[in-house]
Amino acid sequence: MNMPPKKKENKIPEEGARGKTPSKIYTLNVYLIGGPVSDEFDDQIIFRTIQIRGDQTLEDFHESIFKAFDRFDGHLYEFILGVGPDDRSAIYSLPMDIEVSGLEEMAGDVRTTLIESLGLEVGRAFGYRFDFGDDWLHQINVIAIENSPGKGRYPKIIEKVGKSPLQYPDQNDE
Repeated sequence: MNMPPKKKENKIPEEGARGKTPSKIYTLNVYLIGGPVSDEFDDQIIFRTIQIRGDQTLEDFHESIFKAFDRFDGHLYEFILGVGPDDRSAIYSLPMDIEVSGLEEMAGDVRTTLIESLGLEVGRAFGYRFDFGDDWLHQINVIAIENSPGKGRYPKIIEKVGKSPLQYPDQNDE
């Protein structure tokens, strides 16, 4: 039995087929606001400007912050996305295998939470905490959200203001 020739289908790009729009680019200033910094950093403003695509995760963002501040030793971290940078009502972190009393319930897993899912708007501030022993505290300000996906790899560190404090201040003493 002869089959009719297969009709060529006009392929709609995946993006259009799902109605998905290209990822936005988020430009974020990450300010160092606390941690074990030496006296030489008193009264200095230290921040990094990072651009990240909306379809990237909080884990991707963490890795770019880690690199931007010249850190080398990994530790636990969390993003604090409550009403302000200190409001711990929405914590995004890595899930723990054990239950620890006194810890807030996690709002999301950094490995799977996309930047675009956070509902960020220009002017919004939120927190980032790295190394729960030394407590490196950061305030993140959303300074721009662009519709264009941009070119190149993301996240991108586009500006560094101020020298990075040593991750372990007494490492010079050794």
